[in-house]
Amino acid sequence: MAKYNGVSISVIRRMPRYYRFLGELKDKNIFRISSKELAERMGLTASQIRQDLNCFGGFGQQGYGYNVPVLHQEIGNILGISNCFKTIIIGAGNLGKALTQNLAFQNLGFELVGVFDNNPELKGVQMNGFSVRMMEELEVFCAQSKPSVAIMCLPDEAVEKVCPRLLDCGINGFWNFTHVDIARIYQGTTVENVHLDDGMMTLCYKLNDNLIK
Repeated sequence: MAKYNGVSISVIRRMPRYYRFLGELKDKNIFRISSKELAERMGLTASQIRQDLNCFGGFGQQGYGYNVPVLHQEIGNILGISNCFKTIIIGAGNLGKALTQNLAFQNLGFELVGVFDNNPELKGVQMNGFSVRMMEELEVFCAQSKPSVAIMCLPDEAVEKVCPRLLDCGINGFWNFTHVDIARIYQGTTVENVHLDDGMMTLCYKLNDNLIK
């Protein structure tokens, strides 16, 4: 089973879900919850929740359960939500535009500071308060703003030209919407891959499986 810093990747992938559910409970003024109640809301088991949280210290009290605001904050700390990693988007096409306009970066541990593209027709176009910059501005901008993360919304064939430039600018974190295996090609990078077609095919499998049962 794959691990990151000693914690199973499957556990890490559940942490944002805990954070979201606990945030919703907090917004409803629910301040205390048992692992059983939380499990019922999330479609997990109480044992699974306790095992997951024990990877980071536990946080529950026997006979009391979990303090919702405290656990929400603790999971936010685990996820590093307060870090506000400076981030740029590479590729101002439909996907880059959608992310710029719809993603609440500041609530997710990131601060969007710039959007880049190499299409001269997009130069200066406004996207949620950001003027699209041209790729020739990349190095100067990064030297001034010091982003550490890039969101890759560009064609696959452009990745191997752009990645070395980003690494030279001090960027080593990538939210990767391309099909290029950045982590394999560029050692020492931290990459989260998002393959939208994989998600669609997984849905297709589930639907197909239901048809043949």
